[in-house]
Amino acid sequence: MYGAAWCRDCRRSKAVLDVRRIDYVYVDLEVDPVRADEAHAISGRTNIPVLVFPDGEHLVEPTNAELAANLDARGL
Repeated sequence: MYGAAWCRDCRRSKAVLDVRRIDYVYVDLEVDPVRADEAHAISGRTNIPVLVFPDGEHLVEPTNAELAANLDARGL
């Protein structure tokens, strides 16, 4: 997951993952702004959060419902 502490959507998405106890790697774009290019290359957008799944699928700024549905479909 690519995000930043100032981003409300990032904090919300992290909370969904944390409540479900899903392990993930968090890339803090404030700490490592150069990695924003990676997020942009994946999504084609400059919006965050960008959540990337092991199969390469990604979500950008998902609602809680969208993220939950995606996780449910993956059995998470």
